[in-house]
Amino acid sequence: MDHGIKIYRNEDVEEIVACIPEGHRHVRLILKLSDQIIILQEATVAAIVRAYLNIALHPTRKYIRLVKRCLSDLKQGFAKTQLMEESEDNKCLNIPLDK
Repeated sequence: MDHGIKIYRNEDVEEIVACIPEGHRHVRLILKLSDQIIILQEATVAAIVRAYLNIALHPTRKYIRLVKRCLSDLKQGFAKTQLMEESEDNKCLNIPLDK
């Protein structure tokens, strides 16, 4: 798997579609980008929203990291694989933000 970093600017996003596919119960988010299409399942979108809101709405917090965990003893309707918050840290990854 290629782990190269790609930064997508707003002008690289051609379309975003949120929908519940026929025969399914959960939302899918389709990102039509200039070079590819990415489809995210509802749980992934929820984790992204949760992380975003934890930073955007907190007066001092600047960092959150969600890591894949396989859990048991879950509430009904939750998948065994979850993106869970990892221990506190306070520095953002060193990513090139100007490209």
